[in-house]
Amino acid sequence: MKTGVLQEGAASSPIVALLDAGAAHSGAEVVRARAVAEPLLAAEVLDTGENALSHADGVAAILQGIGAAQELQAAAYLVYAGDFLNKPEEVVAKAFGESYASLVTHTRRLVQLQRTTRGARVGDDKKPDLRAEQTERVRKMLLAFSRDLRVVLLRLASRLQTLRWYAASKRPCPAELAAESQAVFAPLANRLGIWQIKWEMEDLAFRFREPEAYKALAKALHETRVEREQRVEAARAAVQADLYGQGIAAEVQGRPKHLYSIHRKMQGKQLSLDRVFDLRALRVIVASVADCYAALARLHEVYTPVPGEFDDYIAKPKPNGYQSLHTVVLGPDGRPMEVQIRTREMHDRAEHGVAAHWAYKEAGARGYAGVSAVGEFEEQVARARKAVLNQLLAWERDAVQGEGGPGGDGFSDRIYVFTPQATIVELAAGATPVDFAYAVHTDLGHRCRGARIDGQMLPLNTPLHSGQTVEIIAAKEGGPSLDWLNPELGYLQSQRSRAKVRAWFNALQQAQTIAKGRDLVEKLLQREGRTALKLEELAARLGFKSADALFEVVGKDEYSLRNIELLLRPPEPVADEDELLAQKHTRSASGGTGGRGGVLVVGIDSLLTTLSRCCRPAPPDAIQGFVTRGKGVAIHRADCSNLAEMKRRSPERVIAVEWGGAEPSGKGAPVYPVDVLVEAGDRQGLLRDVLEVFAKEKMNVVAVNTQSLQGGAARPRTGGGDTAWMSFTLELSDASRLAKVLRELCAISGVRSARRK
Repeated sequence: MKTGVLQEGAASSPIVALLDAGAAHSGAEVVRARAVAEPLLAAEVLDTGENALSHADGVAAILQGIGAAQELQAAAYLVYAGDFLNKPEEVVAKAFGESYASLVTHTRRLVQLQRTTRGARVGDDKKPDLRAEQTERVRKMLLAFSRDLRVVLLRLASRLQTLRWYAASKRPCPAELAAESQAVFAPLANRLGIWQIKWEMEDLAFRFREPEAYKALAKALHETRVEREQRVEAARAAVQADLYGQGIAAEVQGRPKHLYSIHRKMQGKQLSLDRVFDLRALRVIVASVADCYAALARLHEVYTPVPGEFDDYIAKPKPNGYQSLHTVVLGPDGRPMEVQIRTREMHDRAEHGVAAHWAYKEAGARGYAGVSAVGEFEEQVARARKAVLNQLLAWERDAVQGEGGPGGDGFSDRIYVFTPQATIVELAAGATPVDFAYAVHTDLGHRCRGARIDGQMLPLNTPLHSGQTVEIIAAKEGGPSLDWLNPELGYLQSQRSRAKVRAWFNALQQAQTIAKGRDLVEKLLQREGRTALKLEELAARLGFKSADALFEVVGKDEYSLRNIELLLRPPEPVADEDELLAQKHTRSASGGTGGRGGVLVVGIDSLLTTLSRCCRPAPPDAIQGFVTRGKGVAIHRADCSNLAEMKRRSPERVIAVEWGGAEPSGKGAPVYPVDVLVEAGDRQGLLRDVLEVFAKEKMNVVAVNTQSLQGGAARPRTGGGDTAWMSFTLELSDASRLAKVLRELCAISGVRSARRK
């Protein structure tokens, strides 16, 4: 539209005077509004090339044709006149009331949004799924942004008038405008149940987008739409009269199928025109299920049914609950005619419930294969749709001027804002620029430092509104602020955004903990002189899935470094450090004498003996001795793995030994330390139950060490975990007593194994 503004002062006084003069009269709103708009619009041309006043006249006529009240028809003129008034909201509010002012404001903003988003919808042909998603979000935005549903009616009528003008003037319609009409406005009219606007808009868009297919289909039908409507009306009247004559009270509705619907059905089902049986269709609405079948029987008696074209969705409803009888019969002229028969309850459910017509027809070619579930937004629209169909035009007539129109605020829980590239972002009402940044991309949210809203720099806790364009100012690197998690500061309204901020700080804390644990472990390895040991190998030997898992529990002080020290320090000295020759002792062998701890060393007098800690030998275990340097003879169990390795390296140092001294079970017999390992499912009271077994058998427990295994990481028990590992050191005079104790331990609830180390 050409730009121009009517200035206040002397220039505006004739218009203001005209508005004031008619302000007290409520019965001639359309005349008054046109009188105001005519001098402003008569010489103006819209960006489509259509005269502005003629366009407003056409919009008002379309609204009148669907039964809209005078108030809405008058608004058709005031919306366009608003582009040429300075402070149009104030002027219109003073002369016509706040309801009109609100309508003008919202409609003008909606026009601006349409122009902004048009390019984003029709582009990117290589990503049809993204385009479909974007188109659907635009549809939602149009309803959500239009708090007053009268705005939607005005925009639908305006778009239909534009298409009519292109058709009448025989000018080529812009591809993006035709695509927008077909993808957004026609489905919107469908959802609101405004069928007249829907079918005409679809046909016109089809004509502009696919002219060859349109002409071919129109030619194939061999009749004009008016002729088809006349045939349908004649068939409707005949069926209704016949059913009444049979005592069946029925309401019969008729409809000729419009060209685009025929084309889409042929494409979706891969049908030829002669196989499209619902070019003419009747809908019979009766009182009961019995009447449904009675009406069906009568139709098949009077008309010839088409074989294979009968479906009983009453006996076997569709998955979405849809119920109706469908049949195709040959009319008096020999042409097929589809008939749907249903009760009033079935009809209302089909029109306004989950099985509403638009729920599957809008799905396109795929919609004929099955019905998709209706989402939360669609359920809101379906509920609103019934009220709109029954009350929208009625409450327009009863609207009270000056109190703000009866706007529909059913979608106020969502807002729709734009990126600088005109992509729509759906947010919760009250969302902030930080929420917007996280909705676009998590990394953008982390680096968000500022925001321009409609080109103006504003604080990050500023609430956004539908239709605004938001540009995020982001740092090259960095993270969110802790202040964003403070609800009193109002930076975040979305739970999803809060979760992303918390996850960032949790990851930061985890990284710091791992770094602390790594530092402690590396320092320990330096002290032990084991810096060459690979950290991943160390973690695996300790039972961890990775080195980071080890570092994390160490950094949290949940895993003692003592466990690593024990792993790095073998309990026995390496055999090849010994320098004594076993042959020296065997050559000087004499009679056996009792060694220390009741061990008799054969052939050596007064030779120092020590019990090895790696295998903890005790009578009556089979034992062997190994000559060490400075510590005498180390006594090992015969099956000790350490002894086997030392025998392999220095077999000459192994000597024969046997137990001596008092009877193992006699009074005053020496005691020997023995290690017992228990593996069990961790639970409360487990340690108590194990210790009770030892107490019952009168066994002295001198050391206890327990660990729990959780998520692949062993750590000291804190009351929770999947697997408990317990090590007990007992003092026994006879190791044979262990067999009974181990059996009793395995009988404890949750114990998986009990064995001697």
